[in-house]
Amino acid sequence: MSFKDLQLNRPILRAVAEAGYDNPTLVQEKTIPFVLAKKDVIVSAQTGTGKTAAFALPILQQLFDKQEGSKKGKKIRALIISPTRELAIQINENFKKYSTYTNLRTTVVFGGASIEPQIDVLKKGVDILIATPGRLLDLHKQDIINLDYIETLVLDEADLMLDMGFIDDVKKIERLCTNEKQILLFSATIPFKVEQLANTILNTPERVEVAQNSSTSKNVDQALYYVPKKNKIELCLHVLRNNIKGSILIFRRTKFGVEKLEETLKKNGYKVESLHGDKSQNLREEALNNFKLNHANILIATDVAARGIDIKELDAVINFDLPSKPETYVHRIGRTARAGKTGTSYSFCSADEKVYVASIQQLIQLQLDVIEDHPYPLDPKAKKEIHRTPGKSKHKKGRKSEASKKKKKRWY
Repeated sequence: MSFKDLQLNRPILRAVAEAGYDNPTLVQEKTIPFVLAKKDVIVSAQTGTGKTAAFALPILQQLFDKQEGSKKGKKIRALIISPTRELAIQINENFKKYSTYTNLRTTVVFGGASIEPQIDVLKKGVDILIATPGRLLDLHKQDIINLDYIETLVLDEADLMLDMGFIDDVKKIERLCTNEKQILLFSATIPFKVEQLANTILNTPERVEVAQNSSTSKNVDQALYYVPKKNKIELCLHVLRNNIKGSILIFRRTKFGVEKLEETLKKNGYKVESLHGDKSQNLREEALNNFKLNHANILIATDVAARGIDIKELDAVINFDLPSKPETYVHRIGRTARAGKTGTSYSFCSADEKVYVASIQQLIQLQLDVIEDHPYPLDPKAKKEIHRTPGKSKHKKGRKSEASKKKKKRWY
């Protein structure tokens, strides 16, 4: 699915594309249609699943359809309540980014900062307000903020908000808004007190749950690294050095890829065996036995070669190349964390493999954990990469054609 399929208009799609996003995340895919249909929604999703855009994009879409041209007459029509100033600032930045090509104005108010500049911006008129509860009520008491025109109220990180003791403030803010408003409640978890709050203020809500991968029945933590194709081997060495101990199965798409990686890892002092279609049965059995007997702790294989082999004690699976079929991904990672044990899968995704991530997440109904803290990040706007060894020309070093030598004007 693409953002276009979610019925978003062109100015918003353009801003989303410029922000470097190709396809909606699971939580966006499930939530946006409900918001556009004016339903109340409860969303259970962890930070990092793309939930800010899950409410920002449809809110911008709804307000865009009837936006007012002049700044002065603007009324606050969408209100986002956030428990912390850091989160409020982050949400504001997202709204600003996605509303680049609209006339919609956004601002953020929070405590612990001077109130005067915030009042000045509010007096100029805004469409969307992001606020922490205390500062919002303060400004309302001073008649600076009018909540009579609110169409959508978002409660973000509801569980954290209630843990911080904001329950009464949240209820008060909800009462100050119009009765006809739409309410969107986002929470990492839905404990009893969040459920109670939802029952009190939401009107027959739709529910969206995006499970965290730590709660998968397979006990597999699924990590995803976006990386340029040319840096995959370096990233593999980095992950092996810093993240994994024990027995590891690495999947590559081709037998050439298997051999190349095996050679590199051996040069770096790792004990490695490999399986691919060109190996004789004897050599395959020998490789597998060496791996099972811990003479080698890394086995590199293609999917075809690995099919049907049973390895009981696997600590990790590395998807060096992502499979084009999402079912293959499920089979691969199912080889670790067997019989109640835990395990980890590491998937390396280059620009041209992003489409595979989308279909994998769709199939397993989970958001993979994106690991951004690594030395070889992929530019989020990268589409496909032209793979050329850096610094190498197709000509031999120092070789010039006779014609170019003749043409060259000397400066001396």
